[in-house]
Amino acid sequence: MALLVQKFGGTSVGTTERIEAVAEKVARFRKEGHDVVVVVSAMSGETNRLIGLASNIMEEPTPREMDVLVSTGEQVTIALLSMALQKRGCAARSYTGSQVRIVTDSTHTKARIKQIDEQRMREDLDSGRVVVVAGFQGIDECGNITTLGRGGSDTTAVALAAALKADECQIYTDVDGVYTTDPRVVDSARRLDRITFEEMIEMASLGSKVLQIRSVEFAGKYNVPLRVLSSFQEGEGTLITFEDENVMEQPVVSGIAFNRDEAKLTIAGVPDTPGSALRILKPVSNANIEVDMIVQNVGEDNKTAFTFTVHRNDFKRAKEVLQGVADELGAREVSGDSKIAKVSIVGVGMRSHAGVATRMFEALSNEGINIQMISTSEIKISVVIDEKYLELAVRALHSEFELDKLVVKEED
Repeated sequence: MALLVQKFGGTSVGTTERIEAVAEKVARFRKEGHDVVVVVSAMSGETNRLIGLASNIMEEPTPREMDVLVSTGEQVTIALLSMALQKRGCAARSYTGSQVRIVTDSTHTKARIKQIDEQRMREDLDSGRVVVVAGFQGIDECGNITTLGRGGSDTTAVALAAALKADECQIYTDVDGVYTTDPRVVDSARRLDRITFEEMIEMASLGSKVLQIRSVEFAGKYNVPLRVLSSFQEGEGTLITFEDENVMEQPVVSGIAFNRDEAKLTIAGVPDTPGSALRILKPVSNANIEVDMIVQNVGEDNKTAFTFTVHRNDFKRAKEVLQGVADELGAREVSGDSKIAKVSIVGVGMRSHAGVATRMFEALSNEGINIQMISTSEIKISVVIDEKYLELAVRALHSEFELDKLVVKEED
């Protein structure tokens, strides 16, 4: 029998009926003899409701009080789920993050976990209880309630699994696993039985919304096997683990990720001198704007054109900052495009296969899709294209790398 940490997100516990369904699922695992720790989010919409209440009182609430407020959402869920388990004759006990002693730093609204005291949880597990823990929250060394920021409940689950040395951390969500690409874009997208941490981190960072990158990084660091499953249908889901050296032939490409929230900026006619890139990007960084892809081209007149991408929400502000830089450097012009998208192919098999980029570029060329920027790593290739060709590009690449035929079987 195994020690399992199971996490259920806001959609999975969005109503009392769904909480009852989660209790049924958890109780079944317990009856099979497994030890179970459950991490839950607030009921769907509850955190937004609480934030709305705060905005009615104060335009910019202090981060400390916001953490106190929004952390109450999970407290409701843990109590209701524990009641539903007890109703089924399954002993359960609920804990807030502070009661479990999930100790974090003091960075309110985006705290980092420093340590976890697992003693209470182990005592409950040894007594045959299901432990129900509020996700997304902890407590700092001064006793202040903190929250972990975006994807915080996933991070809580992985951290508890690491502390308890659980056999598996299961993330229950509204999809039944990780797919080769978004099934809403490609009808023939396939669910993967297995994917590596490296591939999942790349997929998450490049636009896949199944898991937050922070939780995948945490799982990889502490060697916690992750499994993505559906709350609403039975199935094996997708196991996220380390690369299996026993698999004789890894698929060249495991998945295609894409991101519509991109914008491109170019500053042209910049003198090609040491420190130019720093003088361009430092003001952008100082404005708290993250830069993604970067391309620099040097012309014959010893002038350079410097292009980079940012999140589309930062486009207007970044362009204003860049215009100030252009005036300072004596650049010729600043231009931008907020109608672009990034498409990426990901796969550990790319390490051992030549010609992958050629196949990607040829597939896009055959569809008349122009590539504006290119970025590569050992296991991914990303391109920036016109947004209107995004879905066509994803379908073309999915077909080129035969992902509709991809089947990755787990080892027994």
